[in-house]
Amino acid sequence: MTTYFIRRLLLIIPTFFGITVMVFTITRFVPGGPIERIIAQAQQMQTMGMGSSGGQNQPLSEEQIGELKKYYGFDKPVLISYFLWLGKVMRGDLGTSTRYYDPVWDMIRERIPVSLYFGLISMILVYGVCIPLGIAKAVRHKTAFDNASSVIVFIGYAIPGWVVGVLMLVVFASYWEIFPLGGFVSDDFEDFTLIRQVWDVIRHTVLPLIAYIIGSFTVMTFLMKNTLMDNLAADYVRTAIAKGLPFRKAVFRHALRNSLIPIATHFGNNISVILTGSFLIEKVFNINGMGLLGYESVVERDYPVVLGILVISSLLLMIGNILSDICVAIVDPRVQFK
Repeated sequence: MTTYFIRRLLLIIPTFFGITVMVFTITRFVPGGPIERIIAQAQQMQTMGMGSSGGQNQPLSEEQIGELKKYYGFDKPVLISYFLWLGKVMRGDLGTSTRYYDPVWDMIRERIPVSLYFGLISMILVYGVCIPLGIAKAVRHKTAFDNASSVIVFIGYAIPGWVVGVLMLVVFASYWEIFPLGGFVSDDFEDFTLIRQVWDVIRHTVLPLIAYIIGSFTVMTFLMKNTLMDNLAADYVRTAIAKGLPFRKAVFRHALRNSLIPIATHFGNNISVILTGSFLIEKVFNINGMGLLGYESVVERDYPVVLGILVISSLLLMIGNILSDICVAIVDPRVQFK
């Protein structure tokens, strides 16, 4: 097993190269980068200064454009630029934002706690509610409880989380004014007492949290239910019940552990989601987390920030896949990695 995990760790290196090379190359050919933005701003300033009849279409000279390409690293071939960027990443330097001119790592580090806060709470609620709910639905299959909960869960799955967020903002924040319209804390948060600060964070957490978890409930709940039902119908469980083992013990001592194997395979994959958050949900609620930063960096063509977030999310995803294998090995001792 140790050899298997060593090989998986070593496979992170070529996988990381493949992901970053592809995205880095795309950023070099997608229009609307920092140089195009500077040219557009210069044209706008020229138009305002000379009027709409200004005859000069190109406000910057070839020398100025060449200096901009050299400054942003666009004067070298893609492969050379990639390895120069990769060398900086290996030293812990993710570059500088082309829009805000701040270090990329500092921008990401400021937003990690917010996304981590929502991600951890979402994961705890999803696993803490979906596993017991899936067990209850499997045990009470085709009862009124199972049918009613299925309808509610499927309605939540049918509507995207960010759409639910917009609806909740309109109803609960704008119309009834129960919750704030967005943000993570109020503007005068620093002036509050400790108890009021805690209450303010809770009020700002409720609506985004519902939007985060509403889609995951269906997948996890029905995965737990269907897997448990398959195991309850297996021969080893029916044999145990036929020998006199109570149904409750047959569920929790035999069927449940095998039913947790598919759940364990998804556990490690959620690590990157915990940290990077959701682009659209953070945009809807104006939460200054990793998701909103990634969304704005893509829209504004802030390629160093895009690549910095890609480095973190891709590494977390690959490490999460290895953790998923470890979780499976813990839950199912029959698994042998060779």
